[in-house]
Amino acid sequence: MSPAMDVHKTALVAHSVEAMFDLIEAAENYPLFLPWCQSATILERTDDVVAARIVVSYHGVKFTIVTRNPKRRPEWLAVDMEQGPFRRFSGNWHLTPLGPDGCKVEFRLHYDFASPVLARAAGPVFDRIANTMVDAFVTRAGQMPPSAPPAPPPAPEAAAPTPSESATDATPTTPPPPAAQPLPSAAEPPDGSA
Repeated sequence: MSPAMDVHKTALVAHSVEAMFDLIEAAENYPLFLPWCQSATILERTDDVVAARIVVSYHGVKFTIVTRNPKRRPEWLAVDMEQGPFRRFSGNWHLTPLGPDGCKVEFRLHYDFASPVLARAAGPVFDRIANTMVDAFVTRAGQMPPSAPPAPPPAPEAAAPTPSESATDATPTTPPPPAAQPLPSAAEPPDGSA
């Protein structure tokens, strides 16, 4: 039987708890910044759960893991294996806000491989992956712009001016029409000659 492994890592980041949660939850983006993640496919996503198939390929070790992860945005995401080469594999992310643009990220993972042979082959590689997971997300967060303060609510639409406002505040946008010219009378020819 392979030994069980426990990982516990924390970090403080200058990003909002919502931004960090969304980064962690978006497994489809893992191949962009996690060197061990060959591919990631979202199988299901609701407000309460995200399930994904992740192909791990790193230093000659390759395996697939399917997780189904209950979540409570933005403070908690569980990590539970449905399929993969582990006897046990469970963990969670806890995020604690530290003001509007900072948070504490905490990651815990408990796992052990299904067989001693697999533990000897993949154990050191996966131990490295698990122990650098938080660092990888902190590095990725550092590549994002810092959390911006919430956008102010949109200004209400300007109401149409009332008749009294129109009379006092309105400025003409077109020049007034030219003054009317008197029409020549029938007794006078149009060119002024008699």
